[in-house]
Amino acid sequence: MLFNSIEFLIFLPTVFIIYWYLANKNLKFQNRLLFLASYFFYACWDWRFLFLLMFSTLLDYFTGLKMQKAGSLKIKRIWFWLSIIINLGFLGVFKYYNFFAESFAEFSSQIGWKSSPVLLNVILPLGISFYTFHGLSYVIDVYKGKIKAESNFVDYALFVSFFPLLVAGPIERATHLLPQIKEKRVFDYNKAVDGLRQVLWGLFKKIVIADNCAEFANQIFNHSADMNGSTLALGAVFFAFQIYGDFSGYSDIALGTARLFGFDLLRNFAFPYFSRDFAEFWRRWHISLSSWFKDYLYIPLGGSKGGKWMRIRNTFIIFIVSGFWHGANWTFIVWGLLNAIFIMPSILMKTNRKNLEIVSKGRQWPTIREFLQILITFGLTVFAWIFFRAENMTHAYQYITEMFSGSLFTIPEFAEKKKAVITILLVIIFILVEWKGRENQYAIEKLGLHWRKPLRYAMYYAIIISVFWFGGNTEQFIYFQF
Repeated sequence: MLFNSIEFLIFLPTVFIIYWYLANKNLKFQNRLLFLASYFFYACWDWRFLFLLMFSTLLDYFTGLKMQKAGSLKIKRIWFWLSIIINLGFLGVFKYYNFFAESFAEFSSQIGWKSSPVLLNVILPLGISFYTFHGLSYVIDVYKGKIKAESNFVDYALFVSFFPLLVAGPIERATHLLPQIKEKRVFDYNKAVDGLRQVLWGLFKKIVIADNCAEFANQIFNHSADMNGSTLALGAVFFAFQIYGDFSGYSDIALGTARLFGFDLLRNFAFPYFSRDFAEFWRRWHISLSSWFKDYLYIPLGGSKGGKWMRIRNTFIIFIVSGFWHGANWTFIVWGLLNAIFIMPSILMKTNRKNLEIVSKGRQWPTIREFLQILITFGLTVFAWIFFRAENMTHAYQYITEMFSGSLFTIPEFAEKKKAVITILLVIIFILVEWKGRENQYAIEKLGLHWRKPLRYAMYYAIIISVFWFGGNTEQFIYFQF
């Protein structure tokens, strides 16, 4: 079930009404309802993979209880590593087996060995990367004593499968979400209205910005051999706004939907394209994943306490792993390497904690220096996105080679020039709205609240009309493939 579908438009208010009007003030009933609704939500995609979700949930639930009751550290470690190995094993089989098998076969052929790998003909279970990381964080936190093992299975299962975040995050922590699940929730009108406002903005990002940019990004990347350099450069920019509008739009819908039910999820995006360097960018892009890798990989590896070379090593490790997490393709690994290289000046000069506040806070426009920093960071980000979007390394190389040819300074060519111009204008409007609201949790959180009602509601209606106007050609959320 997609957030931008008619089915979800029916599903959400139905669950909302039952939740607040039939299950109001009954915490157990609320949690059970959300648990069943979450499994129904997932089953609408493919009910067969419910068994994998349930197995992963049961594994980590019982692992937590066993570690809690373990009489010795040795037994506790056995249960801990058993869960880690099985969780990563399932993720590896479904997501990475074919990649490793094909890579080994290709390597073997280059040294004169002949091999015919057996490949798996299975689809990637939706959300497996996300709910696996939910469970891993819980197991690690219980093992380290940061949280007690949850004895109520429904509460734990809801933490893993809560439908707003189940298939594409944000990646929640048990220390943050489980206490909210166990607390009594009372309907808050202002919180619900704020949630609806964020859902609306998320739909705008996805349907109006991302899907329109996707049309041209797909056209250009899929026929890159026939495009001139300037068109390819614009195609990379289109993809940059496609993936941002798509994924941050999903996160906005997830956070807004959760707020309708009385939950506050972790923020996942904080206007990353206004970053002045890559350290700031990665504090603002996919925040829940970045912080997950920092807490559960970077710090255990030694973090930045072991000197310059350890900082360099650990930075490259987390970015390579982050790239590999996104997909089983060398393009993702190169994308991770590029981001590690781009962030390295901040790491080496120890300026990675420099830009902690949002750019131009309290001011209307950035300084020339800030504008150039934003432009350079965005340009390098767009360049790295080419590898993220390319089908393979050969495609990425050909795309970049042709993009930086002499035709880079020609006029871009499109089959539908009028629609392309409209899409570019929409992106410019989107950038301006995001800039205006950059000090908020999301762009339109407080935008227009001091305007007169007619003007404020005109803005909301304009967003709603645009969502329905462009909603006829909706695409699947891009992060479902990860």
